Amino acid sequence: MENQPPPPYAGLTPDCVLDALASVDLPCDGRLLALNSYENRVYQVYREDAPPLVAKFYRPGRWSDEAIREEHEFVAELAELEIPVVAAMRLGDGKTLHDFGGYRFAVYPRCSGRAPELEDPEILRRMGRFIGRIHAVGSIKVFAERPLLGVASFGEEPRDYLLSNGFIPPDLGEAYGAVVDMALTGARHAFERAGDVGALRLHGDCHAGNVLWNEEGPHFVDFDDARMGPAMQDLWMLLAGDRALMQRQLGHVLSGYEDFFDFDDRELHLLEALRTLRLIHYSAWLARRWHDPAFPAAFPWFNTQRYWQDRILELKEQVALMDEQPLVPA
Repeated sequence: MENQPPPPYAGLTPDCVLDALASVDLPCDGRLLALNSYENRVYQVYREDAPPLVAKFYRPGRWSDEAIREEHEFVAELAELEIPVVAAMRLGDGKTLHDFGGYRFAVYPRCSGRAPELEDPEILRRMGRFIGRIHAVGSIKVFAERPLLGVASFGEEPRDYLLSNGFIPPDLGEAYGAVVDMALTGARHAFERAGDVGALRLHGDCHAGNVLWNEEGPHFVDFDDARMGPAMQDLWMLLAGDRALMQRQLGHVLSGYEDFFDFDDRELHLLEALRTLRLIHYSAWLARRWHDPAFPAAFPWFNTQRYWQDRILELKEQVALMDEQPLVPA
């Protein structure tokens, strides 16, 4: 494996978090609650005589300052149009991105809620409506600093990283290399069948865990993976189950989505291809973060013989799915 840098958050102590917030005139009462986040470090912070806030400390080296600000600006555009997102706060200096002790951070209002119940057709339609509104705004401009989601960035580069850094067990290396190449060929063919579909600014990681549902409906959070890509990327993660069930779910989502933004039916060819790319990318994400002590503790099953055997079988299934006719909304 390549030489790894020191743990990225070794210096982010509770005192550092509190001092960072004090540096932007947000003194806290000393209480911190670490929230579920592995890529970044996110804390709910409590204040005397004021509502709690959420402080997000960005992983060093992942995004440039410009790319983070670009995400903040996109979410602010959505918030200005009353789309239910949680935007970074502009503090006294008018900035959303701050620096303290070598860590970049942003502060957000706390939003409570639960994961949406995606078994409910009406909730799927409402999710579709709001994603359609997000995409209508996302189509107006392009990201200049954030990359395009495609086979190269989400498939080929992660594959190369895994194969060149010793993560695949030697006795499975040939089998994994062969099946991942087959999967990427299938993904390329899917993009060819879809043709020249458009790319727009996306949430990028629009699964149920990044949606907080309360009495007002959904609130979309964590645009950290925002990038350019096909609209289907923000839709397919809402679907699960057998083929017939996913077709019904897709029908509900698109019935709401197309109230606000047109869906290009050619993107139906991309559904399983995007799922395949995410699977490859996810393994490489875990591998890249393995030097962070939080990852071996949270993902002890990663990089075991069984893990890679399961990934080989999973990718074989995806190769077969990409050869089938695409799902159609029912």
